[in-house]
Amino acid sequence: MKLICGLGNPGTEYADTRHNVGWWAVEHAQRAWNLPRFQRVGSVRRTESGGEGEPVVLLEPLTYMNRSGSVLAPLRDLEGFDIARDLLVVVDDAALPVGRLRLRASGSPGGHNGLKSVEAVLRTQDYARLRIGVGVVPADVDLADWVLSEFEEDEERQVRDLLPDVTNAMRVWIEHGVEAAANRLNR
Repeated sequence: MKLICGLGNPGTEYADTRHNVGWWAVEHAQRAWNLPRFQRVGSVRRTESGGEGEPVVLLEPLTYMNRSGSVLAPLRDLEGFDIARDLLVVVDDAALPVGRLRLRASGSPGGHNGLKSVEAVLRTQDYARLRIGVGVVPADVDLADWVLSEFEEDEERQVRDLLPDVTNAMRVWIEHGVEAAANRLNR
């Protein structure tokens, strides 16, 4: 099984914020791959592929960003699941310009509270993460205020226009691994 977890915050007040681009990405993949609608199961919304081939699960934690990792705790004990190989976490990145994408096989949370939560729960930094640039936080703006703000219209269009590339990178990651996906995506 391959699991792609898009991080974000539940609630309509957060739907269009910079912090929710992880959800935008998995929702785009769900539509592009004609997967069933997301269903709430406990503290996540999830959908998965059926039929032939390796199952793919898309998740949206409903625990708020700072506690996102809690929904991934069962992965530690899931037989045959290799966190480094089978998990991809998709997040916003306020250190990258709008529209920049970065896929890495491992690394530090870089100040991202969602990734800090994932790392704390999984007890490893060895999992793939796809970062979507939401604009570098201005020097006079608090990071939390920045990521919880909505995009300017042209910025949002730029990010949404990238979602097909993100979905394609997810497909390459599923089929060929993180290195192949990173080679195609990172720019």
